[in-house]
Amino acid sequence: MTAMTHRDRFVLGIAAACFLIILIIEQFAPANVVVAYGYVVPILLVATFRNRTMMLVTVLACVVATYSGLLQPTKPGRFQAALINRSVVVSVLLLVAYLGMSWEERKAREEGARAALANETESLLKANTQLVQAKDQLNRSERLAAVGQLVASVAHEVGTPLHSIAWHVQALAEEPGVTPEMKKRVAVIDEQLSRVVRIIQDLLSSTRPRQPEPEWRSVEEVVSPSAVLMEPAFHEKGLTLTVEIPKALPFVWADKEKIHQVLVNVLANALAATPAQGTVTVTAGCREASVDELERGRLVADGMSAMVLTIVVQDTGCGMPAADLDKAFEPFFTTKAVGKGTGLGLFLSRESVVAHGGSLVLSSVIGQGTTVTMTLPAMRRDPGLVKEET
Repeated sequence: MTAMTHRDRFVLGIAAACFLIILIIEQFAPANVVVAYGYVVPILLVATFRNRTMMLVTVLACVVATYSGLLQPTKPGRFQAALINRSVVVSVLLLVAYLGMSWEERKAREEGARAALANETESLLKANTQLVQAKDQLNRSERLAAVGQLVASVAHEVGTPLHSIAWHVQALAEEPGVTPEMKKRVAVIDEQLSRVVRIIQDLLSSTRPRQPEPEWRSVEEVVSPSAVLMEPAFHEKGLTLTVEIPKALPFVWADKEKIHQVLVNVLANALAATPAQGTVTVTAGCREASVDELERGRLVADGMSAMVLTIVVQDTGCGMPAADLDKAFEPFFTTKAVGKGTGLGLFLSRESVVAHGGSLVLSSVIGQGTTVTMTLPAMRRDPGLVKEET
């Protein structure tokens, strides 16, 4: 039997009190057999416990108490009638005990069946959720595989003419009669050819990503090239790009090229989402690493200190609704117009940062802007020089 609750003790107390009260009345009025029918009350109360042993003890006590009335002196010739009457009472008590226990046990079986059904339903819902997630993952894998096949075909078919065009462009730039204006146009052509090559490489990386080769670098070395590259685009749109890199920050564990791609992608998103006269701020800092961050970082970063380097890109753009924010890192999800984005940028960026032992998270408020926070393992240069973020 399980431990009794406060309610169980209360019910058992009432049953015991009823039993004693009837027993006492029986002692003073043994001829009134009707009082003995009151033993039905403690029997029904004990039936709610759904315990056969407790019921057996209760019924036995009630039967003994019922027949104990025969021990009281009676008028001559009335003993046989009293025995018959009390036997009828005992029969009623036994019937009530049987029906009460049967009813309660049936209720217990029904409750158990409902609980089992609820557990089974919950298990089915969980299994269905896992199945949907597996199906989504399979669909993503199939789409990535399709992209890989497409890119491989494009790279093969486009690569040769691109090399030919590039060679002719370089030859044209070396012609003796080329004017400065022509050189400027040739430079634009060469730049756009390089851009096509980078697009193909980015698509290839979505199916065959190059594993990062990070090393300990200064934050300035990692962040500044991306800001310098994007500065003209921000200036052309009338946006202010601010970079804040405090001095004496710890070294950051980074593959320069990979993190450069991540920052360019994040800055490009901020550029697209921020209206003219807006601002985009890139802030670097450091803080103490959480247990999970420390464990994750030290798996890949030798010599990591108990801290992480943070790079925060904050814009004053339109912001993102919660539904889009939840899907932002899913492959092929994009809010840009058709042909303006592949939906792979943030997906690949997070994959790259996670491979560094770090994390990439988004927060956004509609009408106020979006904040992208990148964390990477850090290594203290000198314990006395590193300043914690406030």
